[in-house]
Amino acid sequence: MPTIRTMAAGVALAAAMLAGPVQAGDPVAGALKADTCMGCHGVPGQRNVYPSYHVPKLGGQHAQYLVDALRAFREGLRDHPTMNAQARSLSEGDIEDIAAFFAASEPGSRGR
Repeated sequence: MPTIRTMAAGVALAAAMLAGPVQAGDPVAGALKADTCMGCHGVPGQRNVYPSYHVPKLGGQHAQYLVDALRAFREGLRDHPTMNAQARSLSEGDIEDIAAFFAASEPGSRGR
């Protein structure tokens, strides 16, 4: 039979999980780490070669969306050879910092 202490710990854990991500990235550190991203995402009018489409502007995007997207590229769940290669080199902290940087940037901007 669970003790009050065990039940309290379970309730605290459940509340923390429902609250969402606990740690947010550092946008200042993310600015440095996003330097490579700027080679495509920082160029006005940049187009992907194949398939051909405009490279997305990331400024003002929701941080959690960017975290989820980078994780998916890193794990190969989203298919884009350049993004897969870039994301594979990123740690969880790098991803959170980069996402925080772009989220703090002017909406619709290229991150600077």
